[in-house]
Amino acid sequence: MHYRPRVMALQFNKVLIANRGEIARRVIRTCKRLGIHSVAVYSEADADAPHVSEADESVFIGPSSARESYLNAAVILQAMKSTGADAVHPGYGFLSENSAFARQVIASGAVFIGPPPDVLDAFGDKMKARHVALSVGVSPVPGMNEPLLADDADGLARAREACAAIGYPVIVKAVGGGGGIGMQIVTQEAALEKAIRSCSDRGKASFADARVYIERYVDQPRHIEVQVFADKHGAAYALGERECSLQRRHQKIVEETPSPAAFFSGESGEKRRASLFDAALKVVRKVGYVGAGTCEFVANSNGEFFFLEVNARLQVEHPVTEMVTGLDLVEWQLRVASGEKLPDWSQIQRRGHSIEARICAEDPSKGFIPKPGPIDELIWAGSASESQTPELRIESAVRVGGAVTPYYDPMIAKVVVWGEDRRSAIERLDAALAMTTIAPCTTNIAFIRSVLVSEEFRSGQYDTKFAEPFAKRLGK
Repeated sequence: MHYRPRVMALQFNKVLIANRGEIARRVIRTCKRLGIHSVAVYSEADADAPHVSEADESVFIGPSSARESYLNAAVILQAMKSTGADAVHPGYGFLSENSAFARQVIASGAVFIGPPPDVLDAFGDKMKARHVALSVGVSPVPGMNEPLLADDADGLARAREACAAIGYPVIVKAVGGGGGIGMQIVTQEAALEKAIRSCSDRGKASFADARVYIERYVDQPRHIEVQVFADKHGAAYALGERECSLQRRHQKIVEETPSPAAFFSGESGEKRRASLFDAALKVVRKVGYVGAGTCEFVANSNGEFFFLEVNARLQVEHPVTEMVTGLDLVEWQLRVASGEKLPDWSQIQRRGHSIEARICAEDPSKGFIPKPGPIDELIWAGSASESQTPELRIESAVRVGGAVTPYYDPMIAKVVVWGEDRRSAIERLDAALAMTTIAPCTTNIAFIRSVLVSEEFRSGQYDTKFAEPFAKRLGK
């Protein structure tokens, strides 16, 4: 099941991980296995975080605020220079898709372990990505092909005209960033201007980009993404799709592969899957993609796919792809960044079913509001947060005596399982969560277990609108 690549001398010896939490630990783990020296960076809030002690060395980079630490390119570049790191792995979020940061890393003589800066520019916001898709004949969601500003009277007029042509409901989106920030569904024209202004304000505050655009809101939407991987020699592969429709506030909480959607079943379903993979590869090949990336689509109930965007980095949910392919995607990021050719993955076997649950410090009964707090008791299935087996992976950001702080995303850990089929994977995930204790911090564990036994999830017929109403029903 596991592909064992040939030994290769990498072009770098010391990797600085410009991130924190479980993804920093994830990269450190692969670096250790490959004999690569790792450097962690940390803010004041993360002084005692696990990734700091697990790296070979660590550097303090500033106050708890992400803007003053993990988003501060200057202090991270200084940490790289002071430690002699000759490569930077950005993880996901923070500076991972920042082309200016990637250019600074490369200009300093180090290797940026991610797509080239020009590729980051091409997918730097949703509107740019939309135009790339259109240029290769891949259909985005029907909507506006040019952005608008909330204080532009002509823009508001164009928005009204576009919505009349598209038909309500529509969704207003901030052009920059991601993670569901700056998105609102609008069901009637009377609410349109307020939604545009709200999304514009959120986009400006979060991404320094006040532009927004409008798309049709797809009925019974399924969020399906394709894991792609490409090298510097022209090879590019699709490593399978992931079902990411279990969301709250447009943010994922459970992901699985393969997708259980009915439109993927049978011979016609396999043809639809192949067509989806082909569309994803067309989009990334257009811009000379290199490394790991994810092409995101939304599907309607008939299995009609529309392009959304490209995440030009490793995704939070990459472990489910690793579980069914046997690949270490972080290792291949390092190898491709060193110039290695990808092997022939055209016939790679995707075996079994994998599901990932994001364990977050939040209260589902109160709209999934974050609930930061101390962690005095921590018990995982498998006994340790480092548990890594072919059937169970627990990748955590914390340890006993630590805390979930208000400064960053409230995700505590990812619990990832593999099963011979979807039913066994669901049962294994539920059993793992039943053996998990996190206290006194409030978490979403009980909610996820309720989801796993629900008819909607068991049948695979859920969409992006399922989780929040389900949480309200549980709270009654």
